[in-house]
Amino acid sequence: MTTAKQGENGAFKDRPALARRVASKRFFAKLVLVAEHLAPKTLAPLSIAAVFVSLAWFGLYRQMPDLLRLTIVFLLIFAFIGSLLPIVRLRWPTKDEASRLLEERNNLPHQPVGVQEDEPAFETPFARALWKEHQIRMAERIAALDAGLPKPDIARHDQMALRAIPALLVVAAFGFSFSNGAGDVADAFRNQPTSGPANPDIRLDAWVTPPSYTGRAPIFLTGNNAATAGAVSLPQSSKLTIRMTGGEGNEEVTFEPEEAGQLQKLTPDGAEKHAAQRTAQATESANAPPLAPRTFSMDVKESGTVEANGQQWVFNVIPDKAPTIAFDNLPRRAVNGALEIGFTATDDYGVREAHAVIEPIGIEPGATPLYPAPEFKLDLPRQNPREMKGVTSRNLTEHPMAGKKVRITLVASDGAGQVGRSPSQEMILPGRNFSEPLAASVVEQRQIFSLDTRQMPKAIAYNEAVVMRPDETIPNTTHYLLLKSVQTRMRLAYNEAMLKNTADYLWEIALGIEDGDLSQAEQRLRDAQNALSDALERKAPDEEVAKLMQELREAMNEFMKELAQRMQNAPQANMNQQAQNTLRQRDLENMMNQIENLARSGNRDAAQEMLSQLQRMMNNLQAGRPQRGQQGQQQQNSQLRQQIDKLGEIMQQQQKLMDETFKLDQALRDRMQRGDPQQGEEGGEQQQGENNQQQPGQQGEQQQGQNPTDQMTAEQLREALKNLRQQQEGLGKQLGELQKGLRDLGMEPGQNFGKAEQEMKGAGQALGQGKGEQAVEGQGNALNALRQGAQDMMGQIMQAMRQQGQQPGQGQEGMVGQGGQNGRDPLGRPRPNSGPDFGDSQVRVPDEIDVQRAREILEAIREKLGNNPPGEVERRYLERLLDIQ
Repeated sequence: MTTAKQGENGAFKDRPALARRVASKRFFAKLVLVAEHLAPKTLAPLSIAAVFVSLAWFGLYRQMPDLLRLTIVFLLIFAFIGSLLPIVRLRWPTKDEASRLLEERNNLPHQPVGVQEDEPAFETPFARALWKEHQIRMAERIAALDAGLPKPDIARHDQMALRAIPALLVVAAFGFSFSNGAGDVADAFRNQPTSGPANPDIRLDAWVTPPSYTGRAPIFLTGNNAATAGAVSLPQSSKLTIRMTGGEGNEEVTFEPEEAGQLQKLTPDGAEKHAAQRTAQATESANAPPLAPRTFSMDVKESGTVEANGQQWVFNVIPDKAPTIAFDNLPRRAVNGALEIGFTATDDYGVREAHAVIEPIGIEPGATPLYPAPEFKLDLPRQNPREMKGVTSRNLTEHPMAGKKVRITLVASDGAGQVGRSPSQEMILPGRNFSEPLAASVVEQRQIFSLDTRQMPKAIAYNEAVVMRPDETIPNTTHYLLLKSVQTRMRLAYNEAMLKNTADYLWEIALGIEDGDLSQAEQRLRDAQNALSDALERKAPDEEVAKLMQELREAMNEFMKELAQRMQNAPQANMNQQAQNTLRQRDLENMMNQIENLARSGNRDAAQEMLSQLQRMMNNLQAGRPQRGQQGQQQQNSQLRQQIDKLGEIMQQQQKLMDETFKLDQALRDRMQRGDPQQGEEGGEQQQGENNQQQPGQQGEQQQGQNPTDQMTAEQLREALKNLRQQQEGLGKQLGELQKGLRDLGMEPGQNFGKAEQEMKGAGQALGQGKGEQAVEGQGNALNALRQGAQDMMGQIMQAMRQQGQQPGQGQEGMVGQGGQNGRDPLGRPRPNSGPDFGDSQVRVPDEIDVQRAREILEAIREKLGNNPPGEVERRYLERLLDIQ
């Protein structure tokens, strides 16, 4: 007899598809045999696992002593491992067993499956052929057989039906697992508290509520949404709440600190009421009402363990750090005298409030100031309260401490009431600069007795000295009468209210002498801004916000009207300066509309921030006439500004001339490469003939889309290049005059301007010879030299300002733009001008949107260049844009 493999191969070597079908039937038959043998052997391990889980879900592990619990768990685990041994000993069925299963399940006679492995008794050719045919016929019968589903016959192995007991037990335990007294599988391996087992009649609901300022959601300690096992991390000062229902009423809830500390017992809310209920239940247990739920609560300020009815929770408290705040650059004075403070602040949950504490320095001991120190509240941005950076501007020029040395400290507080302070900075509190000497003396009188009321006699003596010779020092009779009335008020003031009225009267007189109606309009505008800011901060109704917005518009219109009238009455030099500093009414109106829309939409924080920007913009707006000693400086600055504008015009003309030169040179090269210098002329004649046959409207459209260089011959293009020489030489002469003007102003033009002049001269000579490419190169070098020379010139200006004791942008309004902002508007944006961009360090770095847009433009240029543009001129232009040599 041959082996089974040999017999099978002999029967199916000519019919492989039939062999695969027979093999698959045997494989499925083996799987059925494995399932039938495995199912009875899983009864024991599954029953043991069901008992283990049921004991956990019923909460019995919590009720057992540790020794009994560990013993039962050990026995169950050992029995479970032992019940797995019969399963490990299972073997894979043989082919004969699979064949017998197929024959038995399908009632096949003559063993059609087993015959595939047999061999004939006689080895003759006829016997071999006959036996092979018999095997094929039997294989065709078994190819359509089905092994059926497994029939483990578990009842034969469990005749007493004991398998139903663990099944019912686990189903009941699963239903009980959702009750309050249920346990979990972890109880089998967890040591139970020494206080005793939990009372299954008590229902516990426990949760932790973090402080509202943290922005975190409550943490549930019980129920389906309970936190995972282990220590629960929570913010400091979170409120723990435990609601206990049922029981006898004398159950305790304890808290044990993690560090060495005394065990604390929590008292339920309304302890007297619960004590009365327990007494009633003890005396009249039949008629007494059930105990009401007891609520235990505490503020978790340190890590520790809470225990209630046998359940424990370990809390890991996250400390709440105090906020930090610091100055972002030094405090500075705005153009109109307002104090501007930049700051940075951080806190783990967000800064809630910040302000600046301003303290006077050098005040005599025992002084009795009339006014308290000025308040300076910082405007906090709301985008990221944990790490914020902002700038706040407040006008404190009216306070008597203006002009005195003060100490400024920033203070920030968080939601927990913790306070952080910054290092102090000392400075002169910005005050208003009065150009009228009489107005400045009035303010000084007010300051004398406002800082120390004991100095009132000194202020009166000062007033008497001012009005001693009115015909020489006070030309305006009204001003003289006002000062005399002030002197009377100062003599009669004897209490705080009268003193404050006198101080306010003095301030109004000073403003009237200095600015007239403009100061009153500025005060009304400031009051309207403060009123709207307060309304936005306290979440006022929309009707009130709309009313305050209307008042702000009216105050803004009145202020701008007074400012425009004053500019008309100002000297011509001052008008030229302030023309650079004037904001358009439309821009202000747009900002106020945005503030109102944001407030109506509910975004009060964004509206508050935009209102702060508007306040800073108005603070930086030049509203006053030139200060004393500035007229000569302004005249010099005006001349310097003219030279800067002239340089900008030269650079623009040079750029335009270079573009025109490049265009003519490219057109000439295109003509020369095609080898037909007269093509432009002939083509023009042919085109003219065709245009004569077209309608006038069509001719206009076609001529509009044509390039003028397309109709020029090569000779005409050369002449056009030569004609540009005169323009190039004229620019060189203008540059020479510019250098002479700078020397007259005491500035050294520098070698870059000389280099630019030489390059211009060389470019003019190249143009005269018709060499366009050489001319374009010289023009480009001239532009680069002009830019470098402009930067050198601006550096000299800044250095001269520092030597004069001025910060860049202070006292140079006519030269560098509005409010000392270096040619920028009050919001820091570059102003449009006719001059060049000198590449100063304050140019804004492009953000992500600008970078993305630039990439898109470059990709579009590369794609167009990759599509092989038809014209040589267009191709060269695209290559020039990409800077391809």
